[in-house]
Amino acid sequence: MDLLCLDELGYLDLDKAGAKLLFQVFTEREERRAIAIASNAPFSEWKQTFTDPRLCTAIVDRVTFNAHILETGVDSYRLAQTQKKRRR
Repeated sequence: MDLLCLDELGYLDLDKAGAKLLFQVFTEREERRAIAIASNAPFSEWKQTFTDPRLCTAIVDRVTFNAHILETGVDSYRLAQTQKKRRR
């Protein structure tokens, strides 16, 4: 796949085995194929998802290297769209 999309990364905590597998996916795709990640959690909170501090640091390092990071803010796009529809 040219692009791997991960939505809501950080929503669920990963056990050690799951975190290692995801790290392996990131490592294998590094500088070869694109990854798009959506997360409501800032990088500083990823240590709750990836409970091994060294593994968390390595994952953040891999996904941010040569990355385009887009911060969209704290407002919910879905909630705003729902409210917009209700006002019509």
